[in-house]
Amino acid sequence: MIENPFDSPIPGQSLTDEPGNANWEHPPQYTDVGEASEFVWEKMHDEKILDQIVSFLDNDIPVEAIARMVLFGGFMEGKWTPDVAILLSEIVFKQIMAIGMKAGVENMKLFLKDQGNTKFNKSFTEFKLGKNKAKESATSKNKAKEFAKEIEKELEEKNNSGLMTKETN
Repeated sequence: MIENPFDSPIPGQSLTDEPGNANWEHPPQYTDVGEASEFVWEKMHDEKILDQIVSFLDNDIPVEAIARMVLFGGFMEGKWTPDVAILLSEIVFKQIMAIGMKAGVENMKLFLKDQGNTKFNKSFTEFKLGKNKAKESATSKNKAKEFAKEIEKELEEKNNSGLMTKETN
């Protein structure tokens, strides 16, 4: 279906629409980060959603992209506010990463910056076409521990690279 570029709201249309039509115009369902993270954890363990998450991770979709999708979707549904979503971001990231590790996903991509735009497009196209990579045998406990250490190191580096971060010598 071809979308009409002229089929969009006119300037000021939101001022004439009935207030309160959108979910985010109402109080959020969750204001506590702990309760919201438990909701996300329960929701991600639904059989269909769990299969989708593992499939995304198997096909090189970064954990960060999935986490952003979950957090924005929750905001659009009126589950939480943007500030709660920001506080939830690290927790949801780790939850998705834990699902991937438990499922035995090899070479899990963590961040969107891990791949260039063309590489991402190629990976997503392969995913859409249903080409699955051959899975290697299960990793040993030592490899899993090494991988977990690498993830922690990457998270620390990401957390220590902000605009207001104190420089270390």
